[in-house]
Amino acid sequence: MTSNNTNATRLISNIKMAIGANLWPGLCLQLFALTIGLSYFYWPASQQTFQFFADLKAEYGVLYAAISTSLFGGLLPFIVMFLNGKIKFMPIQQLIFYMLIWALLGSLINAFYTLQVVLFGDGNDWLTIVKKTAFDQFVFSTFLTGPFIALAFLWKDQRFNWMQSKKHFDDLIKVQIPTTVVTTWIIWIPAVSVIYMMPTNLQIPLFNLVLCFFVLILAILNVDD
Repeated sequence: MTSNNTNATRLISNIKMAIGANLWPGLCLQLFALTIGLSYFYWPASQQTFQFFADLKAEYGVLYAAISTSLFGGLLPFIVMFLNGKIKFMPIQQLIFYMLIWALLGSLINAFYTLQVVLFGDGNDWLTIVKKTAFDQFVFSTFLTGPFIALAFLWKDQRFNWMQSKKHFDDLIKVQIPTTVVTTWIIWIPAVSVIYMMPTNLQIPLFNLVLCFFVLILAILNVDD
């Protein structure tokens, strides 16, 4: 019972800390996503840029998703973190880790967005957006990407030592994964709602921009940690 109470206390504490640390970055991210979304619908001069990325996505499909997400979610944030002294060990291995993890997640998210079209259609009416956002955040993120990211980053933080990582599995399951999932909901629900407003071929490009913006803000804000 004491152990369960301790885990619950740590979970609540971690969530409060995560909300406090991510409140302003989250608001900035949501404003950024909304600005991009509104510019697509109400700023004609932006159409050529949007069409360029839509054409790239249409031509290269999953390859575009993997490479672009690897660059925007992995390489660019890694460079910022490295220059700011946030990469404390094994920089080459961490660079490879970040790029491979986000390439994999880019491919997975691309497949998920395709599944969303099959399940709910490609409309951007409010009901379709609500369905896609709910399925994204409360099923896909909760049971797949959230636990996967938490496990992957635990392995990275333990210097890619699987045996050492296994010692932290209890904490991972009871504290780290729930913290990751809850903070994902708080920060990303408004952002993915905007993403699902966009045409299918622009959803991955917008996801990449928001992802990069968010990770860069976190890297900058945590530079002195």
